[in-house]
Amino acid sequence: MDRDATILDVMTLPVLAARLRAALPARAVLTDHAQCRTYECDGLAHFTVTPAIVVLVETPEQVQTTVRLCAQSGVPFVARGSGTGLSGGALPVADGVLIVTSRMNSILEVDIPNHRAVVEPGVINLWVTREVAPQGYYFAPDPSSQLVCSIGGNVAENSGGAHCLKYGFTTNHVTGAKVVLPDGELVTLGGKATDHPGYDVLGAFVGSEGTLGIATEVTVRLMRRPEAVQTLLAGFAGTDEAGAAVSEIIAAGIVPAAVEMMDALAIEAAEAAVHCGYPAGAGAVLIVELDGPAAEVAHSFADVERMCSANGAFEIRIAADEDERTLFWKGRKSAFAAVGRISPDYLVQDGVIPRTALSEVLSRIAALSGETGVRVANVFHAGDGNLHPLVLFDGSVPDQDVRAEAVAGAILDICIEYGGSITGEHGVGHEKRKFMGRMYAEPDLDTMQLLRCAFDPDGRCNPGKVFPTPRLCGELPARRKGVHPWQEAGLAEVF
Repeated sequence: MDRDATILDVMTLPVLAARLRAALPARAVLTDHAQCRTYECDGLAHFTVTPAIVVLVETPEQVQTTVRLCAQSGVPFVARGSGTGLSGGALPVADGVLIVTSRMNSILEVDIPNHRAVVEPGVINLWVTREVAPQGYYFAPDPSSQLVCSIGGNVAENSGGAHCLKYGFTTNHVTGAKVVLPDGELVTLGGKATDHPGYDVLGAFVGSEGTLGIATEVTVRLMRRPEAVQTLLAGFAGTDEAGAAVSEIIAAGIVPAAVEMMDALAIEAAEAAVHCGYPAGAGAVLIVELDGPAAEVAHSFADVERMCSANGAFEIRIAADEDERTLFWKGRKSAFAAVGRISPDYLVQDGVIPRTALSEVLSRIAALSGETGVRVANVFHAGDGNLHPLVLFDGSVPDQDVRAEAVAGAILDICIEYGGSITGEHGVGHEKRKFMGRMYAEPDLDTMQLLRCAFDPDGRCNPGKVFPTPRLCGELPARRKGVHPWQEAGLAEVF
């Protein structure tokens, strides 16, 4: 690189900041290091990077302007909502711009006849349900952070939640979006209709972890509140017994709205934090919730009670009202934050395994914890095999963080070994990108990159996420520069 190019690089960010201030409200552009440090990480505080510039956008036009100026300057950018993600998906770039959408927080339209709502990306998940509850509707996806997480982030990470067993993930509840592409163009994907002809570009965007563009408006599906909801809390001696109960419930053809499990260490943390009053002496608790027509719920609920008892539940409580149901869920939904009561630091993992392997995998995790001396608390969506092991450590003790990372990685290897996945709902982000190569072969990763390059050929949109190594579009294999994979494989004449 010549001297002039170096000087140009050094001057790029100050010039960009000046251009942003000229085009946007001055208070929207932050460059002070202390102010920018506020945004140095998302919910995964283990990784931190202070962005050079933070832009607090309030309108779609401001998003477009910011992205266009970044494109003209060749500067990378990252979108951020509430910052509750747990994979480093909103980790900034040191020499880049962080575009914060939390001020775009209006519910633009509620269309009850068509079961739709149109919201801005900074709208908090739970706000949607509160808005439509008087009409008897709700928004089904419910991440544990739904009190604070934003719809834009939910879309980026394809967030799940306790009720995804029955109702699916965010992608099942988004029918449309307006998106600013990496060059600043505003496009509309989908709409209010359930499906649209042609390629499912909206499906590709949801869960793309901010690497394909920034949503400025999202159309979500509203669900009717079920006629009946019943919730039980069951205490077991250990996770084997609780896991057996889960397997029997699912095998019986019952599809609960949610089946959640916590082990003894997670229960200890929750009790210390929110005093949820779970059964004393429990080595594991299950929260099972059924919803739907009243007669169906009553019939299935009796079966669930019986199955829990048959598999060793020593105490079963049935929520008498909404307040008691909320208390059951309070311990589970506060579990991640509650771990701070029993450990100075922790890593949250997010792997998936087949339900039938639950007991065996938990035994493997327990053995790993015993061998390494690293404590692991387990909280998970037992119904669909989505594990959330919380790996505990003390960052002030030399090498404990390294040991914790090794244990967290070994847990993901176990999930892969059993035919599972390295993530169920938290996304790959920065944290898990090095594990992608263990799940996918290089040709698979190359094919994924083709899609990313179609949206972002310059690699400026949330760079360094999802893929295990820097994979700029200019570094793609030769076949992407004009030779189609079918031709390379000698199959061109077949098509």
